[in-house]
Amino acid sequence: MHWPEPGSGGGRLMAAYRQLAGPEAEPWLVRRVPVCASTEPLLARWLQRSAGLDRPFAIVARHQRKATGQRGRVWLAPPGGLWVSAALPWEGRPAASAGLLGLSVVAAMAECLEQRGLPVRIKWPNDLLVEGRKLAGVLPRLVHRGSRLRQVRIGFGMNVANPVPPEGIALKRLLGPAHHGVERWGAELLLAFDRCMRRASDGSWCLAEIEQRLWSDRISDPKDNRIWMIEGLAPDGALRLRHGTKTCSWRRWP
Repeated sequence: MHWPEPGSGGGRLMAAYRQLAGPEAEPWLVRRVPVCASTEPLLARWLQRSAGLDRPFAIVARHQRKATGQRGRVWLAPPGGLWVSAALPWEGRPAASAGLLGLSVVAAMAECLEQRGLPVRIKWPNDLLVEGRKLAGVLPRLVHRGSRLRQVRIGFGMNVANPVPPEGIALKRLLGPAHHGVERWGAELLLAFDRCMRRASDGSWCLAEIEQRLWSDRISDPKDNRIWMIEGLAPDGALRLRHGTKTCSWRRWP
């Protein structure tokens, strides 16, 4: 595959990132592609060709044709949105905090959006909602080498100026002309990744941030439609639930 030159979309994103990060900028290696089936396998192939995994990598696509989200659901990813797959080196970092990284990114991006005046709610464990509609989603995955955790991969999608389905919402509609472009929001995402990696020694910082933004106080079990009351998050990020005298925890959506 021919990678874009630095002056193309990837270069503009990195220029915006370096301007925002200043001297704390990390050595991100970012590539932008015009269209792909999904950024996830593209990132995997790119990493196989790369000499080292001691720096963070990201693939940014203008358009994904076959993106998937939680539980294999189709995630529409047309031009105008932010569609990213990133690989964060994790060797030598606490494995326990890696399991919380997806929630950490959700919390960090929620704070970023709230600074623009948006009333963000978090639908555990993956989604950012505004006005009850999906604005963004995160899909984390841990990659091991034998028994050692090698890296954390994060898929991220956010509606910026792209068309959205009825259950979705985009920043262009919420913020109007002040919504900025995809490159600026890509830079904000890299900053969120940086923040989460720097706080990896204690990934639990995000739990209270998530709890205060939870989208609901109850949830329906998709297996039997039983209604559970949401009591908060466990130390490992699981959703703690109660139904009468019964309690349980979901570590992933059933």
